[in-house]
Amino acid sequence: MYGITPQEELPPSTPEIPDLSITIQENEEIYGRFVAEPLERGWGVTLGNPLRRSLLNSLPGTAVTWVKIDGALHEYSTIPHMREEVVEFLLNVKGIRLRSLADRPGRLRLEVDGEGEVRAGDIMATADFEIVNPEHHLATLDNPDARLSVEFNVEQGIGFTAASQDEGLPIGVLPVDAIYTPVRKANFSVEPTRVGQRSDLEKLIVEVWTDRTIMPLDAMQAAGNQLMESFFLFTQLDKEPEEEASPAAGLGISPDVYNTLVETLALSARTLNCLKRAGINRVGEVLSMPKSELLKIRNFGQKSLDELYDKLAERNLLPEVDSSGEGDGESAEAEIENVTDDDTGAESSEA
Repeated sequence: MYGITPQEELPPSTPEIPDLSITIQENEEIYGRFVAEPLERGWGVTLGNPLRRSLLNSLPGTAVTWVKIDGALHEYSTIPHMREEVVEFLLNVKGIRLRSLADRPGRLRLEVDGEGEVRAGDIMATADFEIVNPEHHLATLDNPDARLSVEFNVEQGIGFTAASQDEGLPIGVLPVDAIYTPVRKANFSVEPTRVGQRSDLEKLIVEVWTDRTIMPLDAMQAAGNQLMESFFLFTQLDKEPEEEASPAAGLGISPDVYNTLVETLALSARTLNCLKRAGINRVGEVLSMPKSELLKIRNFGQKSLDELYDKLAERNLLPEVDSSGEGDGESAEAEIENVTDDDTGAESSEA
C-alpha cells in the first residue's frame, strides 16, 4: 500500500468556475439580448423565471386612462365625419405609447380640423410627456368640415388596468384600458455551457422587447433592482421591524384625515384640477406643504388657497391648535386660516 506524503496535493475533485458575467449582446431601441454565464445546473431557470415575471408585471409606465371627446356622451356615440366609431377610436387610443418626463399625472389635448388621417403625433406636445410612436393611427376624418376635439387623461401605473365605469366618472368621460407596462415581451432560455473540464454548467439568455419608452438595458436593471429589494427582506428575518413614524402623526392629524381625498372637499373645478395636476390627491399631502409652495402650483393663486383652507376648516380637517399659552391658540389658528402678506403677491397669477 502506498501513502501520500504531506508535500503532495490532490487535485480538487470539483474545479472552481469563474465568477458570473453578463454580456450585453444587443441593446437597441425596442430589443435587447443578454447572456449570463456560467451558472451551476438549475440556476438558469431559478434566475430566468422571476426576472421574466418582473420585466412583464412590475415595471412602472405611463398610459391614457380616460378620454373626453366633444360630441360623444358614451362609447356607442358617433362623431360626425369620423370614419371610425367611438369604440374603435378608444381601441386605437390604447396603442398610444407615452414616456413621462415629470413623473406626475397630466392632460393632453387633440384638436384637428379638416379631412385626413389623425395620428398620435397630432396630439399637442407638452413638457410632461413624450409620444414615442407619433405615427400611430387614431382616426380618419373624411370631410373638410370635420372636427375632432379630444382630452386625454394620462397617469402612471404598473401592469394593466381594465377600463371601468365604477369609479364615479361623469357623463362624457370614457375610460380606456391602461397598458402601463413598458415591456411588450420577455423570454428566457437556458443552454448548456462548458468551462475547462466542467461540462455541467448553464448559460441564461434573456430577450426583452419594449415599447420604446424604455431601453431594454434600463428595463433589465429596473427588474433586477426590484427582485433584489424583494429578496433582501428574507435576509432580515431575525431582525425586529423598525417602527416608522406616521406622516399623519407628524402633522397632528389622524390617518383617516391624512388619507381623505381632495375630491371630497367640494372644491371648484379650477382648484381641484390644479391640485390633481400637481399630483396632490390627499388632504395630508396638502397639509404637509407650506402655503408658499402651494402658491407655486400653476394657476393656483390666493383665491384657490383661501377656498382650499376654508373647505378644510368646514370639515374640521385642519390640525388641532396648541392652546397651552394664552393667545397662542388664536395666533396659530390665524396662521392656518390666512396666508402671510408675503404670499399675497401670487394672487395676480390667478384670473
